[in-house]
Amino acid sequence: MKPYQLAVNMEWTSKCNARCLMCPQHLIAHPQLMTRENFAQALRRISPDRVFRTVIAGYGEPTTHPEFMHFVTQIGEHPGRFDMVSNGQQLDEARLKHLDGRIELLVISFSSINKEVYNRVHAKLDHERVKANITLAQKTFKKTQLGISLTPMSECLDTLPETIAWLKAQGVKLLTMSPTLYNRAEDDHVEHQQDSQRLRQLIKQYSLHSQELDFVPSIKDIAKQYVKNKFKCIPRNSDLFISSSGEYLYCYNNITHQHAIGHINDLSIDEVLAQREKMVLRPELCNDCNMKQRYQLKEVAGVMGRMAISKYNGWLKAS
Repeated sequence: MKPYQLAVNMEWTSKCNARCLMCPQHLIAHPQLMTRENFAQALRRISPDRVFRTVIAGYGEPTTHPEFMHFVTQIGEHPGRFDMVSNGQQLDEARLKHLDGRIELLVISFSSINKEVYNRVHAKLDHERVKANITLAQKTFKKTQLGISLTPMSECLDTLPETIAWLKAQGVKLLTMSPTLYNRAEDDHVEHQQDSQRLRQLIKQYSLHSQELDFVPSIKDIAKQYVKNKFKCIPRNSDLFISSSGEYLYCYNNITHQHAIGHINDLSIDEVLAQREKMVLRPELCNDCNMKQRYQLKEVAGVMGRMAISKYNGWLKAS
């Protein structure tokens, strides 16, 4: 069986200009910037035959990296697909024009059109400035697609309809949302379950793009991932995290960055996957992960079914 394709999550920096309510960024003991040397080596490790998309994200804000313009130039010359996730604060006209055509998709994280809700969730960011940058990105991009990642938190659900209405009024067509509610340790379990059900209902009601398919290129690759890994965790097995220090991490929920498998200078993607596929559950990472129970057999079948329907509908439109 040929190796399956996967996504890479590349972290340019573990430093951030925000302190978002849902982000555990404070758990990173030594936030740092990716060096030019590590970035160049990471690009050499990424092959389109093995990696179907690379997302510039991680636990920091990529637009704050002092080498941002240089890094964007480099990914524009790479044959693979690159996307980026940003909080939107630093996306001025110069950065947006430089991104256009060099990345396929820019996703801006946005919690609410309501300023009070936004300031509570996206702490230390300027609500009006981010709104203006979303509008500017929509007007500026000619080749790159703009998407908005709506924050799946209980605090955001009541204002979701007006938030969606405002984004659509700006011309934004791609609205995405994770079907897994971001939670905190102190959340009430029953209330959290109710809000989780409500979240999925809202995704369906407003025809939002559910992010559960974004890191899996095909049904065949889900099957290959399932067969090749003893630990049946689709989120872990479909994504490979390269941290700002150049370390391959156990999974993207390895928030503290303390469970590295190896460094990009020493291991290729195939080599690090071979090592990771021999590993089993790590209790210190997995016991409290809200993704652990997310993809059981029923959920996997549902994901595969929705992917098949999506591909079939795409085929009908093209034919």
